[in-house]
Amino acid sequence: MHAITISAPGGPEVMSWQRVPDPTPGPGEVIVDVVATAVNRADLLQRQGHYPPPAGASEILGLECSGTISSVGAAIGLDRIGEKVTALLTGGGYAQKVAVPIGQIMSVPPGISLIEAAALPEVVCTVWSNLDMTANISEGEWLLVHGGGSGVGTAAIQIGRALGARVAVTAGSAEKLQRCSHLGADVLINYHDQDFVDVMMAETGGRGVNVILDNMGASYLDRNVRALARDGRLLVIGLQGGIKAELDISMLLRKNASVHATSLRGRPESEKAAICAQVERTVWPWVHAGVVHPIIDRVLPLKDAAYAHQLLADGQVTGKVVLSNT
Repeated sequence: MHAITISAPGGPEVMSWQRVPDPTPGPGEVIVDVVATAVNRADLLQRQGHYPPPAGASEILGLECSGTISSVGAAIGLDRIGEKVTALLTGGGYAQKVAVPIGQIMSVPPGISLIEAAALPEVVCTVWSNLDMTANISEGEWLLVHGGGSGVGTAAIQIGRALGARVAVTAGSAEKLQRCSHLGADVLINYHDQDFVDVMMAETGGRGVNVILDNMGASYLDRNVRALARDGRLLVIGLQGGIKAELDISMLLRKNASVHATSLRGRPESEKAAICAQVERTVWPWVHAGVVHPIIDRVLPLKDAAYAHQLLADGQVTGKVVLSNT
């Protein structure tokens, strides 16, 4: 088969379309012939050498895909061959074939094409595992989503609304904020000229935000904690703003607040399987009903993955870039 390979850590230019060995299914795994995958921030970090795959995982980029099961490993019924699926991956999506543990295989939501479906697994599983399974967000609570125009951000707005939350977002352009508004965001904050702490304290009458989904990490830590309400939950899922910062623990104590740092890729297979099962049971019906939509900025050939990485790095993307194998 062919896949996107990386010659050495570096910029998009280190990526190329090369012949590589076909994967073989281990016990409890299936092989998916990949129709499409999608680009995530983690892919850029891995390409740069900052986010190596877990031990035993594929070195090939790609954390999600859609396609058709073409072969199965031991303990998997042959009746699964030919099934159209989406998959949450630990790696390997930027290829024509990928091996996937059966617990990370999900159906394709009815009414959604395989191209559209490729934009869903990573962001939806990330958002669901954080907002519902970790923060247990409830109806009427305030949710602040940093990077509202990103793939995770656009999914978080929609899923937060479906869970009954009031949603505020930060983004860096009027165009991205307008798109967030169309998806259901109640409060739009341009981080270039507004302080999200001031805005959210004004919006909540000084009470603060119940849940914050943060992709920035260190640079936002202090302000995030100041923006939290009593019993607030800060969910750190990205490190675009650095890895080290001081934390005023006394403020957390006064607010009875908590900070959670979560990663999807490095979780045990059993945890990822549990997340996928909940997503398929709860979120896929919302997708079928039109409550949650895959937000796709553009579709490019998989061979153009380097260009897709550059678009994401330059902030030119709202939602996801999908890479098609067809």
